[in-house]
Parts: sequence; C-alpha cells; structure tokens
Amino acid sequence: MTRSSEPCLKTAKAIDLAKAELDYEGFRALAQNQHLSVHEKVGFPDAYRAGFETDIFDDICAKLPVLRQAEGRRIVDIGPGCGALPRLLIDLCKARGHTLVLADSPEMLGLLPAEDHSVRHCAGAFPKNASDILTAAGGPVDAIVCYSVLHYLYVDSNLFDVIDETIGLLASGGRALFGDIPNLSKRRRFFATERGQAFHRAFTGSDAPYVLPEQGPVKGKIDDAVLSGLIQRAQGGGADAYLLPQPDRLPMANRRDDVLIVRP
Repeated sequence: MTRSSEPCLKTAKAIDLAKAELDYEGFRALAQNQHLSVHEKVGFPDAYRAGFETDIFDDICAKLPVLRQAEGRRIVDIGPGCGALPRLLIDLCKARGHTLVLADSPEMLGLLPAEDHSVRHCAGAFPKNASDILTAAGGPVDAIVCYSVLHYLYVDSNLFDVIDETIGLLASGGRALFGDIPNLSKRRRFFATERGQAFHRAFTGSDAPYVLPEQGPVKGKIDDAVLSGLIQRAQGGGADAYLLPQPDRLPMANRRDDVLIVRP
C-alpha cells in the first residue's frame, strides 16, 4: 500500500515519500533516515507542515479542551511522529500537570524527548498495544490525539478495531480526536469545482488541470462511506461521534476531515 501523492510534490525527496510504503514498518524506516527533515520522517513534504504547527495544535486543543482547560489528566498521543506537534503537546502537558503517553514505534519515539515521570513512551503498533497504553497511562484516559494517522492505520489494521480499542481507553467524558483524515470523496468534490482547479493551478504554477480521482470506492482509501461507518461503529459502541471540518487556515482543510469520539 502506498501513500497517494498530493498535487505537485516538487522535490525528489517528496516524490520518494509519495512512493514509500507508509505503513508501520515504513515509518520505522523513515525515522532512521538521516537525510529527511522531521516533517518528511512522518510522511509530509516540508511545505505541508512547516509553519502550520501552531495553527494545527490550536485546532487540536479546541476540539480537546481538556488539554488547556484542566490539570492532572491522562492524555495519549497515538502516532505522534517526531515533529513540532508532539513537542508542543509535551510542553503543554508538563505545564498543566498531565500524564502523557506517546505511542509509536521505538525508532520514532527515540527522536522525541526522553521519558520522565509525566511523559511516558509506549512502543508498538496501535491498536495491538492498547492494553500497554492503558497501563502506561495508569488508567482510563481523558483525551486521545491521533493526528494524520488514521489512514495509515487503515493499511495495517481493521479500523473497527481501532474505534473499539479507542473507546475502551477513554474515561467517562473522555474524547478522542482522529484528525487530518484524507477523505477521497471530499477531495473529488473540491477539485471538481473551479475553486479547486484554481487552487491546483496556484499551488503547482501550471495550467494543467487536476485530474479527478475515479468515481466509486478505491481500495485502501478513506471516503465518506468509511467515515460514516466509523461514526456508526463508535455510536454502536456506546460513544457519541461527530464528523468535523478543519479551519480554513490549515494546509489541507479543503480535502481532509476530523472525527471526534466522546464517551458519555
């Protein structure tokens, strides 16, 4: 399974990223590649993340208000990677007295600040390591962040298992945010418009039109139907679930969605 490229990945490294096998093992290899930036190690060209991290983090905190509005809570970041976002979360959790569990591969975790009494590392692939995460957190958790990761979990696992294990980790009132999910249906809708085509021309600097993805389901790609199924799965598991937009200021808001799960 390969990561589909966004329009006009201009550099050779970006093209290599687009062709990389970005599953759990693929990210372990990227984490060890000394020629990549921290953004490229998590599958993004620099232009898609550099300078946007604060806006992205503000949106995460708005959807998971316990991060900034409470103290001494249990927080989990599934697939944090090694860029600015997990470091912002680490700093916030330390300032608010939260216990933070970072769940990722040993190679990716090794690029983040070392463990201490408040920041704990849990190596392994989610959802297989859900019980280890619960142990590391010291009990049910108040907030889960899983940002730009769900589409990669789709490669490695059953997404219904991801939803089930996520709900199992949450305390009463806890929230889980699956953010920055590429939605093939939303992508088609956007690039079918003149606004979408103008966006493509401005981004690429070319007059060549963006060729729309084929209609119908595409193996391994998340679309409206998959997202609806995940929301219904969460609701069937006793949680509330919502499909949320991203603010326009985020770099891929026009073709990505967020899913918020809340345990009553």
